[in-house]
Amino acid sequence: MSEPTKMQRLRNLINAGTVAMPGVPNASMARQVERAGFDAVYLSGAGMANCTAGLPDVGLLTMNEVVMLAGFVAQAVKIPVIVDADTGFGGAENVGRTIYELERAGLAGCHLEDQEFPKRCGHLAGKRLVETDDMVAKIRAAVAAKRDRDFVLIARTDARAVENFDGAVQRAQAYVAAGADAIFPEALQSPNEFRDFAQEVKVPLLANMTEFGKSPLLSLGELSDLGYRMVIFPQSAFRVSMKTTGEFFAALKKAGTPNDWLYRMQTRQELYDTLAYDPAAETWPGYQNS
Repeated sequence: MSEPTKMQRLRNLINAGTVAMPGVPNASMARQVERAGFDAVYLSGAGMANCTAGLPDVGLLTMNEVVMLAGFVAQAVKIPVIVDADTGFGGAENVGRTIYELERAGLAGCHLEDQEFPKRCGHLAGKRLVETDDMVAKIRAAVAAKRDRDFVLIARTDARAVENFDGAVQRAQAYVAAGADAIFPEALQSPNEFRDFAQEVKVPLLANMTEFGKSPLLSLGELSDLGYRMVIFPQSAFRVSMKTTGEFFAALKKAGTPNDWLYRMQTRQELYDTLAYDPAAETWPGYQNS
């Protein structure tokens, strides 16, 4: 009997309960997530733009760039990876190509959002939405482009902040009818809204626990009780790392030496362990992980 694919493993996780997905901006952090014992990992669009290109989360990375970065992450770990595919990089035809390329790169799933391009962070003001019919066309194109039916297609709606709660529910239901496997309601504003949304939309739901945004920070257990099957923490690790490196650079500038920070550094051996790298070995088995 063959081993389940990453797509199948992700679906099994969702069917079995609620899966926590720490967000990462790159493959090295994804390896840390896996080593910490998590069952899946989330590749943040904001994280890729912020960390890799030094850009804000306004849709400035191209499809090819996102596919390349996402492929690095998918190949680095054995656990399933979901990636933020923003608005799909164009119209319905572009969305179909995006799904094809992400699937080929080894991703287990992705989410597409109903914002106009250029998009904005889901917890900022000034978002604009495409018409529901236009998003439905994108979802249908994404479904048609799947070569593996187990690829998890998540439709994200930003309607709560732009229209209202009822508008978000209505859009979500239309996206489910178009073939979305799961729904990501962005920027819900209270525990009761998370509860009520789950009562109205009967497919697997993804909750975004991003800090300093519009949504309350609920625990994995609380969200599980409310009926959510995926919980992402998209920028938590990146925020911690950026805060720490900022403090380090300030200290280095003042002291002229990193010596006082040695105890806070990952050692060379710890890095090699994370990368599954043995300098004494003749070959490096890292790409055999996937």
